[in-house]
Amino acid sequence: MAGQDEIADGIAGFAMFADLSTPQLQEIAHTFEERFFPEGERILRQGLTGSGFFIILEGSCSILVDGQERATLSRGEFFGEVSILLGESPVADVVAITPVRCLFLAGPSVESFLIGHPRVMYRMLQAQARRLRNANRWRS
Repeated sequence: MAGQDEIADGIAGFAMFADLSTPQLQEIAHTFEERFFPEGERILRQGLTGSGFFIILEGSCSILVDGQERATLSRGEFFGEVSILLGESPVADVVAITPVRCLFLAGPSVESFLIGHPRVMYRMLQAQARRLRNANRWRS
């Protein structure tokens, strides 16, 4: 397990946290839990209750909808937020392709975290807009 300073240094390079100061990065490192998943583990299950918001520190994950791979996520990317924000079950499985190390924030804490960090919320919204644009291109 990494120390909080190491986590803060690691996330400093992520687009989602690009606008944050060192004290803000350290606060995030203290707010989130660190979670580990072995290769092949299903982190989120389609149709079941979402558990929280995940940010990938190391490794990569496959996003599967009805068993079909739709995307791959890696370092600096996130998942689980849609289920939490909408209060709905995940629409995809998220499976570790390699061993994965994540930051995790439980669902009930996500809203207050985002409200307390509007720049992070804005960066998340930008990432969601890119995902939506790419999904619409994929369907065309």
